[in-house]
Amino acid sequence: MSGIIEGDACHTMEEGEILNATHPEYPLHHGVLYGDRVSTAKFSKRLSCAIKHLPIRVQFRYEHDTLKAVEQGVGVDPTFLLDGVILFEGLVAAEAITERFEALVSHDKD
Repeated sequence: MSGIIEGDACHTMEEGEILNATHPEYPLHHGVLYGDRVSTAKFSKRLSCAIKHLPIRVQFRYEHDTLKAVEQGVGVDPTFLLDGVILFEGLVAAEAITERFEALVSHDKD
């Protein structure tokens, strides 16, 4: 890890990084970002910025293998899967990421 400190400005997430790792009380989810290196880096930066304030942890990994992406039903670069479910396709705005995760967090509380 490059020494990213929680609360830092938006950053490109690293393979295996857990966003909000210092909060073990938050539920842990597993995210996989499929696509080419450039679009996945851009998406991961938006993701880190969009959800770092929410009570959720996301362990993060990249998958750049096209065949593995196709096996998961991925057809758009980038595509983000959370716990095995396609959550985002394409390079969506940070605001859309925040809204979707806020809905997930509120659903987890119910």
